[in-house]
Amino acid sequence: MNLTTPLGTLRGDRDGQLAVFRGIPYAEPPVGRLHLRAPVPAPGWDGVRDAVEFGPPPPQSAPWGSEPTDDPNWLTLNVWTPDPGAGGLPVLVWIHGGAYLIGHSGDPLFDGAALAREGLVVVTLNYRLGVEGFVEVDGAPSNRGLLDQLLALRWVRDNIAAFGGDPDRVTVSGESAGGGSVAALLAAPSARGLFGRAIAASPPAGFLTRELAVALSRALRDRIGSGPLTEVAPAELAAAYGAFGAELPHRPDGWGPAGRLAALGPVVDGDLVEDVPWRTLADGRARDVDLLVTHTRDEGRLFVSINRQLGVEPPDDLTVLAPPAVVDGYRRAWPSEQVHETLYSDVLVRMPAAHLAEAHAGSGGRTFLGEVTVESPALGACHGIDVPLVFGTYGAPSAQLLLGGAPPDEIRAAGDRLRRAWTDFARHGDPGWPTFGARGGPTRLLGVDRPAVVPYPEERSRALWTLDHLGPFGLGPR
Repeated sequence: MNLTTPLGTLRGDRDGQLAVFRGIPYAEPPVGRLHLRAPVPAPGWDGVRDAVEFGPPPPQSAPWGSEPTDDPNWLTLNVWTPDPGAGGLPVLVWIHGGAYLIGHSGDPLFDGAALAREGLVVVTLNYRLGVEGFVEVDGAPSNRGLLDQLLALRWVRDNIAAFGGDPDRVTVSGESAGGGSVAALLAAPSARGLFGRAIAASPPAGFLTRELAVALSRALRDRIGSGPLTEVAPAELAAAYGAFGAELPHRPDGWGPAGRLAALGPVVDGDLVEDVPWRTLADGRARDVDLLVTHTRDEGRLFVSINRQLGVEPPDDLTVLAPPAVVDGYRRAWPSEQVHETLYSDVLVRMPAAHLAEAHAGSGGRTFLGEVTVESPALGACHGIDVPLVFGTYGAPSAQLLLGGAPPDEIRAAGDRLRRAWTDFARHGDPGWPTFGARGGPTRLLGVDRPAVVPYPEERSRALWTLDHLGPFGLGPR
């Protein structure tokens, strides 16, 4: 079907009753004179533009990312709409995760059809990753991946009405690195007015000081040994960081194990990212934005499993993950065989998520908190288990890895409930349970059992942490 937008006419597809438009450029290709620069809005076009295929993935800085392509038109987005002619539909914008290193919006895991059938206009997007998006480069702006996301949200504001969406009813959402991006955007002054609600699923620690980011950049440049990073081709940069990043957990010079799977992330540049969100939100800057925060019960189990496969052993001294007083508290509260995984879960995701919810609620923002308890057969309620539940994309390869094939009816039913919570939140600002207080709950358990609202279930961990314990930039002591 054809659709006229402010930029030109698009030719899209039908998926049952849905209209789908893929690979729409929101920025010019960030290569040549635009390499490692702030994104520039894509121009309009004459005639009819095909929008039936996803845009190419951006360069991936890890060996398990997507295969590289020669097409530099990475900065594209996709729209699923139940009714382009309706007008006033709530809009859900999805920012994918992947440790700020890998991922793309064309992954079958992120098919927006199930969410759109609930009555939402769904937008998914690509943004620059790895070196292209987040490594500090002399003469280039910081946080280029976040700048891409901001430009995509401006595109939504200016164009989504043509797809039946209401630019005043936008919810920005994301999981893992996408959840961290949502947290950063929530606190960013330049994002004001671009969305009225936000969903941060498993928002990780991993915000970097500028000093740490510069040191990482210099180490990478020394490894490449070919002059300024701006003069190195994107594919070469991605490959170089992939090899460099694989060494981080084994290095004795301060990068790992804090660098394990989170060596890159938003840089606290004092501009777009003024500080970690769980500090900046405390001043009430986003109290007019409704916030839903979730994390899974066993966040660290996936990463511990991956580290074992990579030959990375748990550190002998857990104070590389948390201050000694906190580590001592874990040793007293948990059996020895559970201390590392529990601490890992808390340092990487659960405590940043809890502090994010507390900061927003404490400033007067309407806040909801949930813990996902649906279990993978091998990995428990691990990081990422919620994504196929929300999207209903159980046939996607990564969903199959997590869920072990076709999920039983009770897991599908749990996915339906989680998806309904997201859609109700995007539609009405209420996922279906009481608001979170400044500390301690209430929290909704999101699993296969009968829905329950309880005091914050990880309070035993939470009692051991303060903002100072989280470290100045959210990844434990540096």
